[in-house]
Amino acid sequence: MQTLLIDAPGRFSYGEKPQPVPAPGEVLLRVRRLGFCGSDLSTFRGGNPLVSYPRIPGHEIAATIAAVTPGVPPEYAVGQDVTVLPYTTCGKCSSCRQKRFNACRHNQTLGVQQDGAFTDYIVAPWEKLVPAAGLGLRELALVEPLAVGFHAVSRGRVAATDTVVVFGCGMIGLGAIAAAGLHRGATVIAVDLEDAKLAVAKKAGATHAINSRAENLHERLQALTDGHGPDVAIEAVGHPATFTAAVDEVCFAGRVVYIGYAKAPVSYETKYFVMKELDILGSRNSTPADFRDVVALLSSGRYPVEDTVTRTVPFAESGQALAEWSANPAVITKIHVEI
Repeated sequence: MQTLLIDAPGRFSYGEKPQPVPAPGEVLLRVRRLGFCGSDLSTFRGGNPLVSYPRIPGHEIAATIAAVTPGVPPEYAVGQDVTVLPYTTCGKCSSCRQKRFNACRHNQTLGVQQDGAFTDYIVAPWEKLVPAAGLGLRELALVEPLAVGFHAVSRGRVAATDTVVVFGCGMIGLGAIAAAGLHRGATVIAVDLEDAKLAVAKKAGATHAINSRAENLHERLQALTDGHGPDVAIEAVGHPATFTAAVDEVCFAGRVVYIGYAKAPVSYETKYFVMKELDILGSRNSTPADFRDVVALLSSGRYPVEDTVTRTVPFAESGQALAEWSANPAVITKIHVEI
């Protein structure tokens, strides 16, 4: 089988590997379409601390069941299109004991801690399959990244009466915007440095958009919230400035949810933690329930799929597309690769 390898920071190659053989309870999946994740970009740039090299990337998956084994329920059949929960769970750590399997201490995400799906075939336990009848391959490959944003909104306990600010309108931020706005009916304020991304955010469920390079963020947020600040702040950038802005701008008794990893140490005015009595929450990966909610939204046709997938390339151009994304990340929301 063909593979895409990230050999070292800034280097990729194409290789070959044997086709895997599924064990009982597993399915053989023919990979059909993949999305490049921000974690793949970080791996290519040498900034992902969870990765060792060489690594086959890929965990945003649209696939077709090619073979089933004994122990797989009959509702999973050859020829069925599915997406995949790409995380593992140990079942024994403190997170797993609390049934928060998405935060498993020993998680091995496809394409991060273990080789991923940038190849022709993979195997997966049937429990990790998420069927979505009626969705096309493009939509199936968007489920996982959108679900990460959906999980952050769930962590933030967003309700229809809330005003939510989302820092960052990349793929994960768009998931949070869609979850808060389209799915839960909240008022959403999208913040980014690029007008083109803010335009997509408006289509994805944002009520207001702020270009923080061109406008005063604090003054605009105050004006939009009658001087209170937003009820919930979701950080989906991974930059020290947006980490602190989330705490500075959220209202008293508000909730702050962090999805991004800051690339440098963050210094806080910690008095706001106490004075505002904030709930400060991390958000990691996503759950089967998040996947189901995303499938329902995509099935409704309300999410702007066409505007989200910036570029689609064949497998033979996947490595070069990743390198070009690394060179100019601001213009790309999502790259899809057809296998």
